[in-house]
Amino acid sequence: MEGFSRINYSGVVFSRVDREDVRGPQQLKEHTLLYIRSGRAEVVCDGRRIPLAAGDCVFLRKDHRLVLDAWAPEGDEPFQSVALFFCRKFLHSYYRTLRPEELPRDAQRGREPVLKIPAGPELESLFLSLTPYLDSSDTLPEEVAWLKRLEGARLVLAADRNVYASLFDFAQPWKVDLLGFMEENYLYDLSVPELARYTGRSLSAFKRDFKKVSTLTPEKWVLRRRLQEAHRLLSAGGCRVADAMTEAGFKDPASFSRAYKRQYGYSPRETPCL
Repeated sequence: MEGFSRINYSGVVFSRVDREDVRGPQQLKEHTLLYIRSGRAEVVCDGRRIPLAAGDCVFLRKDHRLVLDAWAPEGDEPFQSVALFFCRKFLHSYYRTLRPEELPRDAQRGREPVLKIPAGPELESLFLSLTPYLDSSDTLPEEVAWLKRLEGARLVLAADRNVYASLFDFAQPWKVDLLGFMEENYLYDLSVPELARYTGRSLSAFKRDFKKVSTLTPEKWVLRRRLQEAHRLLSAGGCRVADAMTEAGFKDPASFSRAYKRQYGYSPRETPCL
């Protein structure tokens, strides 16, 4: 896109929009701390709109879909933002540096996808220190990027202690409940590697843990759960087969009908009303 640039320095991402406005859906694969340096933006997620002005900073949880709009200010000044990405490798490393007494065991994983970070000297100092790299062609050293992400993670944790349960969802007592997560997300087209990543596990750990809670593979569990939802909608009456199929996460009518008949012994159109 003309007028748009994005540079990733080891998890520290500088974005710039010179002329055009930017709008686009995002599926965050990593927890993100986003700071607006100039211009304005808006995060749209779960029906909520969160406006952001220059100087605002938000923490975006990884397992949500959102739309990010960005507008350059009037005149020659561009829109600029800095994003700190907290990948699993980084979080594992950070977690190992924490003492047990630092961990709030009563922290609960939040459901809100966006957390506004209060303004303060620490926040201002963090992003002011990155400004020279925004305004020049100098490369941000990897070790500096790592330290800046550490500062960002500490700011987020200081803003809300419950974020411990989101950032460190690979550790007890905050390890993501697999069936609970699957129940909340079975309608989305997530691959098994994506399911593993969103639940804070490696692929092998995810498959191993899933065997402990279900006799089905993750793919078969999702298929059965979608069929159950379609059956619930059709059994209630007043719902067309095409609508039930779509609402249950199916896209192909033929494969949906075959799977439904294998599961229940009759076609979707033959479903008796309860």
